Amino acid sequence: MSGGHHHHDHGHDHGHEHDHDHDHAPDDPSPPREYELLEQAIRELLIEKGLLTAEQIQRQIDDMDSRTPMNGAKLVAKAWTDPAFKARLLSEPKAVIQEWGIDLEKSPELMIVENTPSVHNVIVCTLCSCYPRAVLGVPPAWYKKKAYRARTVVEPRAVLAEFGTVLPDAVEVRVHDSTADLRYMVLPMRPAGTEGWSETDLAGLVTRDALIGVTTARAPAAG
Repeated sequence: MSGGHHHHDHGHDHGHEHDHDHDHAPDDPSPPREYELLEQAIRELLIEKGLLTAEQIQRQIDDMDSRTPMNGAKLVAKAWTDPAFKARLLSEPKAVIQEWGIDLEKSPELMIVENTPSVHNVIVCTLCSCYPRAVLGVPPAWYKKKAYRARTVVEPRAVLAEFGTVLPDAVEVRVHDSTADLRYMVLPMRPAGTEGWSETDLAGLVTRDALIGVTTARAPAAG
């Protein structure tokens, strides 16, 4: 890693905040943007060639919409309440998750890393923003930022502290670098005071950030 940082990301960053629509009132029939025309052309071509039907395209969109951190949260809640399930989830995550009806057929390998009283895991993708979307939905904007990607490897405790996660010195922090072929999900520790809780209630304590490892699962509300 030499010191010459190339800032060539800008062109690929689809999230930049320029407002391209300032010339048009909201209801103006403004001309479609180039990418909308391109998307339409590709869609029509795929349908015309018989490669995809309109229903298949809609199914794909629905599938993407259904990917939320809730999938991961439910897996965690089940693992907290069922030791046999947890053992299988850690040893053969893809098989177990597919049994739940979450399609990982074309997905990269997925590894689930368990937080314990002595080890805290955090996930990063230093190369780009590889992320297990099937179980975690869409990655948060900060996950893609260079600052998070570069600093988490070098000073994970400082980054965790910025998310409000301050760990005792005795806890080892392990950083897992996602790649195109291998993604990670954290299995957070079950919060104290949740004995006898239902899986649905437990899943409500599991946030997306806890599944990435920058925070722990939520503590039950006092009262």
